[in-house]
Amino acid sequence: MTETIARSDKLAGRPIDPNAPFLEVRDLNVEFRIEDGIVRAVNGLSYTLGQGETLAILGESGSGKSVSAQAVMGILDTPPGFVTAGTVKFRGVDLLAKNKKGTFDHVVPEVRGSRIAMVFQDALTALNPVFTVGWQLGEMLRKHRGYSKKDAKEGAIELMERVKIPSARERVNSYPHEFSGGMRQRVMIAMALSLDPDVLIADEPTTALDVTVQAQIMELLSELQAETGTGLILITHDLAVVAEVADRVVVMYAGMRMEVGEIQAVYHRPSHPYTLGLMKSLARHDMHVERLTPIAGSPPDLLHIPTGCPFHPRCPYAKDICSTEIPSLDAVGGGHASACHFWQEVQIEI
Repeated sequence: MTETIARSDKLAGRPIDPNAPFLEVRDLNVEFRIEDGIVRAVNGLSYTLGQGETLAILGESGSGKSVSAQAVMGILDTPPGFVTAGTVKFRGVDLLAKNKKGTFDHVVPEVRGSRIAMVFQDALTALNPVFTVGWQLGEMLRKHRGYSKKDAKEGAIELMERVKIPSARERVNSYPHEFSGGMRQRVMIAMALSLDPDVLIADEPTTALDVTVQAQIMELLSELQAETGTGLILITHDLAVVAEVADRVVVMYAGMRMEVGEIQAVYHRPSHPYTLGLMKSLARHDMHVERLTPIAGSPPDLLHIPTGCPFHPRCPYAKDICSTEIPSLDAVGGGHASACHFWQEVQIEI
């Protein structure tokens, strides 16, 4: 019963530019105002996403990956979270506007679900345990497309079949706890795809799944993306997952971009000490090492981000300038860029 909705050439009364990127984020800043002070979670993040493209946002826990996605979606808990600077554009339409308090509000709520959708990382908590999976999928169709209960149930079955849940017609009346972790994640993907979004944000979509199921979920996302031309943002700390599916990567640390570029360039010629550290801590089939090398130290306290380059307290290449001056994002070549004063020395070590 599901069908593709005819797309309007306007969003919130503003014309959509068909030649603009699906998503364009520029100088995004997000902070959380708590009793102990201001947590600067995202600091000047920028990226673009085109049709059919997969962009991976990579980094340790606490690097600002998920918070930046919530800001793009307009689902930050406010307070304490506030967008304090930047622009988020969908097909040329700015989704943010400055309010009287000097922060930014998400002013195009209709973009959520229909234009930009999100797959959350913990399907068990994201799904409501007291409603059947079919009811929850059908709710999207009832509320946003005006389906009857009967048509919504048929639409839910079609969505379940689309994400390859076996025996969908028999399982449409099952509850979330009756599904395995991998099947629940497929339900989340089906829910995100129910309104045919242009952009899909997958936040740690393979967390807590075994390796075989991880591969199945990523293969499913790739197949659906090829079928629909959806732009995919993959938020993860799993470098192995990124290597298989991403076109480009943004490496984040302390809410900032450390390195950006095409996936092959970044993986085979990392140009930032943080990226190199992540690579050395990963077991790789194309490289034999006797022992993995973890990154020394711990991620910074975002209440008190170090001056200069935020990675310098953990960096084996750090010199005096690193503690006083924030490095600019310098071109390495071919769209590959690094925010490191000494990226040439990093490349020499490869």
